[in-house]
Amino acid sequence: MGFFDPAGWEALFSLNGLITLLSLSVLEIVLGIDNIIFISIVASKLPRNSQKRARLIGLSLALVFRIMLLSIISWIAGMKTPILYIGEFGASGRDLILFAGGLFLTIKTIMEIVEKLVKDEEENTGTVTATGFARAIVQIVLLDIVFSFDSILTAVAISSNLVIMILAVIFAIIIMIVFAGVVSDFINKYQSIKMLALVFLVAIGLVLILESLHVEENYHIDLKNYVYVAMMFSLIVETLNLTRTRNARRRSLAENRENEPQE
Repeated sequence: MGFFDPAGWEALFSLNGLITLLSLSVLEIVLGIDNIIFISIVASKLPRNSQKRARLIGLSLALVFRIMLLSIISWIAGMKTPILYIGEFGASGRDLILFAGGLFLTIKTIMEIVEKLVKDEEENTGTVTATGFARAIVQIVLLDIVFSFDSILTAVAISSNLVIMILAVIFAIIIMIVFAGVVSDFINKYQSIKMLALVFLVAIGLVLILESLHVEENYHIDLKNYVYVAMMFSLIVETLNLTRTRNARRRSLAENRENEPQE
């Protein structure tokens, strides 16, 4: 069923089709959180006036990759056939992409964590070079491709209607573009949150590696769900800590003003 197939559009406007579209859009947004975090952290290396452009290009490319992969979904399905054997383990094309992407994400993020630990972070206020901007976009593109596989496989598991899948991806990316700036500013404003986001990306990278090794399939567990739950719990705790610290600072300032001698 193609994107311009009238039957696909007719199925979309049924109650079941609209519910599926909404459900899939929400799932795509959730799956895109790690993509937004990575793009935000890579873009933060650029001068502030170039960060929005980098995020927009990165998410736009993510949309392009997802639609391209959806259009060749039969080829994607065939990538589960082993093309390389290491002993008794058969690695498919999808496995190799997930392994390479997970390894890249893990190493890149650990390097970011080490950099933050050994030196103070300063906002980049200089002029972006073409090489620096291109390097950031290349990194975003590489991870976009890997994250797109997760997105597409989820879409295929939920619906076989290409119209619904493509529209869900488009809606999700639009929402991510709208809120990417808010997420990026929040992460970059609070360094503890940024460190938490980096650790989350390391966990996602390791999950991708384990997924490529069929650990999830062999042991019937969804490691990414555990990572998301742990991330949400940690984010709630850190947000409460930030709120407590901010309120304590406000109370301290108010008490200091009250104790100032009256002239």
